[in-house]
Amino acid sequence: MSEVNKELLDLVWGRPSAGAVSASIFRRWTQGFVFSENEQTALEQFEGGPCAVIAPVQVWYNSSFFSIAVCEEQKAALCSTLSEILESACSSPSTGFYLVTWAKGQSPNSSTLRNTETQPTSQTQDVPEPETVASVSDLREEVLSLYHTWRGCCGVLLFLYSVILTKGIENIRNEIQDTMEPLIDPVHGHGSQSLVNLLVTGHAVSNVWDGDRECSGMKLHGIQKQASVGFLTLMESLRYCKVGTCLKSPKFPIWILGSETHLSVFFAKEMSLVGPESPSEQARRVFQSFDPEDNGFIPESLLEDVMKALDLVSEPEYVSLVKSKLDPESLGIILLGPFLLEFFPDQDSGIPDSFPVYHYNGLKQSNHKEKVEYVEGTALVLGFEDPMVRTDDTPVKRCLQTKWPYIELLWTTDRSPSLN
Repeated sequence: MSEVNKELLDLVWGRPSAGAVSASIFRRWTQGFVFSENEQTALEQFEGGPCAVIAPVQVWYNSSFFSIAVCEEQKAALCSTLSEILESACSSPSTGFYLVTWAKGQSPNSSTLRNTETQPTSQTQDVPEPETVASVSDLREEVLSLYHTWRGCCGVLLFLYSVILTKGIENIRNEIQDTMEPLIDPVHGHGSQSLVNLLVTGHAVSNVWDGDRECSGMKLHGIQKQASVGFLTLMESLRYCKVGTCLKSPKFPIWILGSETHLSVFFAKEMSLVGPESPSEQARRVFQSFDPEDNGFIPESLLEDVMKALDLVSEPEYVSLVKSKLDPESLGIILLGPFLLEFFPDQDSGIPDSFPVYHYNGLKQSNHKEKVEYVEGTALVLGFEDPMVRTDDTPVKRCLQTKWPYIELLWTTDRSPSLN
């Protein structure tokens, strides 16, 4: 096994000293990119684990392709999507792109993989030598010629290996926070946040906030610029993390939704959802940057700083007047809602009051009647006041509320879609 091959496998699966990857986890990752029989543009995930690759591919796919595709369009769209992700990950086009594919006659079949299920697998070591592609046009042509490889056994892993080698193993190590943590968890088989970020943004950083942060003398990398496709997570509603604007407000109205164990996708065709920030949206973001615990309020001592950051009048006498108005009971805190109503009343965000939305979950067992297809619904985005409409409190809704705090969802199905 070549040194590059060994480094690649250590990065993805962990170092051998940590123990062999179980065959059952490896087998879960051996599927290809397969479309649902019930939804021609929705990829199907057979078992838990590879959603860390499949969901990012699905969001890139949907970002430019929402309509039902005929067979040839489906083929071209998938290969175009895979090429885009490779281009996004490429640190330097001059170094070319790497495509990992089976040598002729060497593709394993799923029955061979099933036979290894009871023992730790060594098949993770059988990575074919990659081929190099020099230009973007050649890349797109070559990816298209390998369509059946991506669709077949181990297609997801072959593509993942291609992305990693195209990005560069050393480049990924420089971006990842904990180089000892593999991209795929060897115990549960889940992909790491670094892996998701690599496929979504082209950078394998471990965090979801905007920019870099200093912590105990260490520089922790975040997302540096607006992403093409977004990411929201239930973990933020539980206050385990805070997703930054770069991922919350992507270029296209489509987001990966993260739960504790799975990734699904939420999207709309309403481009105003990702338009420029309105003044009230900017004010909310700035206010919340002074409220890292996401309490919905700040100490009154920070009010002047918030007003300065928003270029509002911030003379001490005026700030004192605003404090007495927003904190009439002298509790020492300023609430977000009253602050926004004071300075940005009746602000039109440019977002329609209601718009069609869609949810995708690649796991059959997570779908109604075990059919992988989009669940359609209507989103209502209400104001700061208590909404007149109350829908159920589901994980999908709680996840979306990290971006739209007053969103309500009306689905066309009898049951709400599943985040897991």
